[in-house]
Order: sequence, then structure tokens, then C-alpha cells
Amino acid sequence: MDPLMPPPVRRIALDREPTVVGRSSNGSGSGLAPTVTAPAVEGEERVKRPPAREVLERMRIEGVWLAYGERWVVRDVSLPVRRGEVLALIGASGSGKTTLLRSLNRLTEITAGAVRAGQVTLDGEEIAQIEVNSLRRRVAMVFQQPNPFPMSIFENVAYALREEHPPGGRRKRLSRKELEPRVIDALARAGLYEEVAGNLDHPALRLSGGQQQRLCIARALAVKPEVLLLDEPCSALDPISTATIEDLIVGLRESVAIVIVTHNLQQAMRVADHVAFMHLGELVEYGPSEQVFDHPREARTKEYVSGAFG
Repeated sequence: MDPLMPPPVRRIALDREPTVVGRSSNGSGSGLAPTVTAPAVEGEERVKRPPAREVLERMRIEGVWLAYGERWVVRDVSLPVRRGEVLALIGASGSGKTTLLRSLNRLTEITAGAVRAGQVTLDGEEIAQIEVNSLRRRVAMVFQQPNPFPMSIFENVAYALREEHPPGGRRKRLSRKELEPRVIDALARAGLYEEVAGNLDHPALRLSGGQQQRLCIARALAVKPEVLLLDEPCSALDPISTATIEDLIVGLRESVAIVIVTHNLQQAMRVADHVAFMHLGELVEYGPSEQVFDHPREARTKEYVSGAFG
């Protein structure tokens, strides 16, 4: 065959006109994609989970502006962060989600020229008045890429506990026997202990990606934070590991307030109780997950969840 000639066209004969099957009303049908006017998450199976036993506000973001140098990247955002709920921050890249998340434990301050206006409080106290290491134990962060330390599984979790500073006293180096119950408790809360119970002295870097991320969550939980910040925690993981961590997030909301940044709208719908949609640094819409995805009030929210941009 002449290499410059196009490949032959193969035609399939049909004895009738093809029929386009629409998506079933419950999302379980085998039809093609919905029309472009339907929201991207419409028809997804919603997991009906019971509300948390208690909802308690732990942080409040009030009229917050954030800038790097002269460029404002977050503009006048106000939100509650409550134990008993998962708050998802959604929006296109560059919308200010991660900057807002990082400001909640003052990680934005490590960037030269970062400026904040407005108030962020933890249990009613402005976070700028809280010693930064103490704040970061109370408002813990788990990052996009798993970052276990090059040490054993046990020592990864124990490290966080050894760094605790007792109020008004000298730090005492705890023995392994003293640390072990707390390490096991943190691993259990992160849904990892049963998988590693006989291998606590094995190198953490030998764990799978999903296990490494749960180890990082265990390390954050070890010091019993009041708020857990998750920055795209599943973006580097396979679907099975993602599902495991999503189930973990939903279970943890009873004991810790959770804020998650995610680009995955289906993930936000699966795990979030409330959703905040941000666009170009502004908070466009905030509300219960079902309302934001199924009945958005703002045109920009409807366009985003329908896949018109992002």
C-alpha cells in the first residue's frame, strides 16, 4: 500500500437507523453521555449517609483577602469550618482554593510577600495570635503527594508525637512503650493499622501510594488536631486507594473538622456535606452539597458543575 494514501474506509451496514439511548433517571443505565445542558454530576448515585451526631464550629473565615505582593488571589471570603462536616473547596485552577486552604494554618506565610486581611479564628481566637507550631498541630495539613519520612512506619507517626511541646514544661523524650498505644490509635483511625500491624518497623517508603497517603493522614491525626486540611489528597492515587481514602474522610468528620480541596466534582459530591465554589479568587456560592450540585443559585456555579469551563 502506498504510505501516502489514507487507510481504507470501513463501513458497517445497519438494517435500521441507530437509536441514541439517553441516560436513565437514576444514573445506572448504559446510555451515552447526557446533553451539554445537563450538569456533569447529574445522575450520579448519591450515597445517603446519616448526618453527624454533633456539628460544632471550629474555625471561621471572615472577610479574608489574600495576596502575593500586589496580586490579590483571594477576595473577601467568609466561611465556617465545622466538626461533623466535610467542607469541599471546588473551582478551576487559579481560583484561590489552595491558597485559602494553606492560609488556615499559616502556610502561606512562608511565601515572600504574602499578605492577609480579614480574620481567621480557631475556637474564637485569631490564628495570627497562636504560636505557629501549636497552630499547625491543631490545624494539620495533608498534601497532594504522599510525603512519608525515610524512616519506619512506626517512627513516621511517632515523630509527630515526639515533637509535641507540653505547655509550661520541658519536652520529655517518650519511650516506644509510651508511644505505641498512640501510634496504633492513629494508624487505626487512618484505616491502616490492620494492613501494617506486623510490619511497623518496615520502611514507610515501601508502602503503596495509597498506604503512604493514609500513613501521612495517621501522622497528622496522631496529635489529635481539631481541623484536618486535605489538598487534593487522592489526585496521585488509583481508584481503589481513592475510594478507601474517601470512606476514611467521611468517617473522620465525626471527630475532626475537614476541609478538602478537590478538582474532582464527583469526589466532592461523594464526601462533602457543604461545598464552596470559588472562581478567580471570589467565593461564588456556598451551600449544602446537594443544593450546589443539583440546584445552584449562581449562573457561574451552574456552568462549572455542568462542565462548561474548568
